[in-house]
Amino acid sequence: MSIINKAAAIGGGVIGAGWVARLLLNGIDVSIFDPDPEASRKVGEVMKGARRAYKQMLPGGLPKEGKLTFAKTIAEAVADADFIQESVPERLDLKHKVLAEIDAHAPANAIVGSSTSGIKPTDMQVAMKKHPERLVVGHPFNPVYLLPLVEIVGGEQTFPEAIEVAKELYASIGMKPVVVRKEIEAFVGDRLLEAAWREALWLVKDGICNVEELDDIMRYSFGLRWAQMGMFQVYRVAGGEAGMRHFMAQFGPCLKWPWTKLMDVPEFNDELVDLIATQSDEQAHGLSIRELEKIRDDNLVAIMDALSKQNKGKGWGAGALHKDYTRQLAKLAAKKASAKVTAKPAKKAAKPAKAAKPAKAVKVEKPAKAVKVEKPAKAVKAEKPKKKSGKKKG
Repeated sequence: MSIINKAAAIGGGVIGAGWVARLLLNGIDVSIFDPDPEASRKVGEVMKGARRAYKQMLPGGLPKEGKLTFAKTIAEAVADADFIQESVPERLDLKHKVLAEIDAHAPANAIVGSSTSGIKPTDMQVAMKKHPERLVVGHPFNPVYLLPLVEIVGGEQTFPEAIEVAKELYASIGMKPVVVRKEIEAFVGDRLLEAAWREALWLVKDGICNVEELDDIMRYSFGLRWAQMGMFQVYRVAGGEAGMRHFMAQFGPCLKWPWTKLMDVPEFNDELVDLIATQSDEQAHGLSIRELEKIRDDNLVAIMDALSKQNKGKGWGAGALHKDYTRQLAKLAAKKASAKVTAKPAKKAAKPAKAAKPAKAVKVEKPAKAVKVEKPAKAVKAEKPKKKSGKKKG
């Protein structure tokens, strides 16, 4: 069961709406602020896709959804939240403005997570004058309601206790929190993706392959391996009985060969953008973005479901977490079902010619036991340490 009582989401784009969906489908009330007049519609579209995916995960029925409220201001959204996720566009000046307002109005013990994909938390904390110690980066991957990973990064002013509480909060909604050991721009996941993305742009730009051929090379080969073993474990297996040492001895020297252009950035001119966009549209073969999202979600659920059956039924990789998460949601759904107390109405007696016997009393079912609400996570101390350390934390 989640240890989040009330959540706030600041920003309702693709990522922000994904957070809202995951929280609501875990039965958590969410207050969202987004000045976009289309925010309600956009969040609704994401919720529709998320519900569809979760129905595949939980054929027995979904848990009772949390209540969604659209706040008129940031102050209203965060007023009584114990967990706040910021997901505004990647502009430091905008992050500063939003985080300053969150910090001014949120409860002192509320954890603040930022969905930033590359900005260091230390650079964002400067705008928080009251409680910068409770800010962490909580970087997810799209779709947030299905992909479980969240990278947690602390800044120079982040308390270690805040990181521990953040781990518990994210884990309570079925996520896999990984704490990045040192603060660095773009963290870990996006640095790997950026390297592959940069090389892919060169390959298409230089006519080595087109967009669809490059994607085929990924999804028919190492993409399948990475989904269940990652990079280093795959290479360790490739080293045979001698393992990783043999693999590195055999393939390590290749790193010095001029195979890639990772240190060069292709010019992002109209010609390159048109080339990539046109080929990407052709690869869709007429499928709309919504249709592709459904295919993506169906495949992700199927992959995680398959992985959940591996390792002698214990689950493997993301499948093991998927197995535990679906069990957690199924328990919540069962509690919702048991809370519905139904009683059959008494049948109307026909008018008798003679005095009729009184109708038997309808047996009323006992109400379900009240769901015990877990106490929220221990509040993070708001006091700043007496001595400031120059060392980074997290």
